[in-house]
Amino acid sequence: MTGLGTIINGASIVAGGLVGHFAGKLIHEEQQDSLTKACGVSVLFIAVAGAMQGMLKIDAGELASGKSMLVVLCLALGTLLGEAARIEDRFEQFGEWLKAKTGNSGDAEFVSAFVTASLTVCIGAMAIVGSIQDGILGDYSTLAVKSVLDFIIIIVMTSSMGKGAAFSAIPVVLFEGGVTLLAKVIAPVMTPLAISYLSLVGSVLIFCVGVNLVWGKRLKVANMLPAVLFAVLAAYLPINF
Repeated sequence: MTGLGTIINGASIVAGGLVGHFAGKLIHEEQQDSLTKACGVSVLFIAVAGAMQGMLKIDAGELASGKSMLVVLCLALGTLLGEAARIEDRFEQFGEWLKAKTGNSGDAEFVSAFVTASLTVCIGAMAIVGSIQDGILGDYSTLAVKSVLDFIIIIVMTSSMGKGAAFSAIPVVLFEGGVTLLAKVIAPVMTPLAISYLSLVGSVLIFCVGVNLVWGKRLKVANMLPAVLFAVLAAYLPINF
């Protein structure tokens, strides 16, 4: 069944949100703050692992780094485009709308939890590659693996940040469902090199999410999202990054 992977992923986030919501009631406020920072540290290490996989290689028996210019250019151009489009503001406006429509007007952390969780579970190559596989081959295995990871992440985020994190299921379903429907159009563009670049830049963006979790909101990560588009475009440039 085409689209089953998206359904499984969305359901796993909702389930994680429910578990996290009830678990969060058993955790004191100070413990929730510590849990948020612990989640942030975990996200940082996950992101660093992904980024280093794309930037480091063995050359003549020695460890060498590369693709620094790719990261700098994609982030710079992506942020400029994102700031102009005010993506972060629009994301927050949607969060405020959800907050009002779902009867959570009294939850001061709802929007922050929604935006942070959405960015964490939406950014990355697994979402795109898994959705393409689901759309073309009916293979939802990659999204099923992602669902397990998202389930755990959302449990922790909902416990520490509030139930707004559970509503990240909405952008995940919209994004992955859209990619699945357009899979046959997108697939030829997503070459192995394009996926590699996207994974690298996506990992850097996830690192930025971790920074916000540990030190409070310092970076407008949503405004950096166009960087992943530039990462894909960079794969078609006659330049060896």
